[in-house]
Amino acid sequence: MNDLPYKPPPPGEGLELLHVDPAIVVVVKASGLLAVPGRGEAKQDCATARVRRLFPVMIPQPAVHRLDMATSGLLLLAVTAEAHRLLSEQFATRQVEKGYISLVEGEIGGHAGEITLPLRLDLDNRPRQIHDPERGKAACSRWQLIGREGGRSRIAWQPVTGRTHQLRLHAAHPLGLNAPIVGDCLYGRGSEGEAMLLHATSLRFRHPQSGRVVSFHSPAPF
Repeated sequence: MNDLPYKPPPPGEGLELLHVDPAIVVVVKASGLLAVPGRGEAKQDCATARVRRLFPVMIPQPAVHRLDMATSGLLLLAVTAEAHRLLSEQFATRQVEKGYISLVEGEIGGHAGEITLPLRLDLDNRPRQIHDPERGKAACSRWQLIGREGGRSRIAWQPVTGRTHQLRLHAAHPLGLNAPIVGDCLYGRGSEGEAMLLHATSLRFRHPQSGRVVSFHSPAPF
């Protein structure tokens, strides 16, 4: 765990520490845990808050990207303000390579493709996103079929942009895969409390301290 001041996590924290050094912390977040604090006292418990309890020297707002509460997988946090700035620049300029795995409902046709459906917030049904070709923000996702499993399809995703619920809507929308992610209660047939089968499996970026390209991987738990 390098020489970063560290407090061992208590059991059941919903986090796996994958990498720790003086500039970054990489964790694997469980499905059902917020990545960052939400609005209100009841939504302050989250991955970043739990990590900051383990590493008291970490800056107050360490997240440089987010995962949906229902999405599991790799989450990258900055320890210092300078690391946060450098990492945020990489995300903003799309220099970070991200990979996801999901199981979707049905056996889809085709083997690979690119989905470009502009998205915006549904103001009447927050936090749901909708496809809006006129007022939506550009959203692009590349996908590849890995296999078919008992009426479901395993898909590898590479999001080019990072819009809220992008992969979830691109999977479910008739102009996308037309196959919602298993367990998705917003865009599919999932029920509250059911695990959504979408996992952030890979991150590749330049380390903010060394400048070297580093990669991290977390296999999908489904």
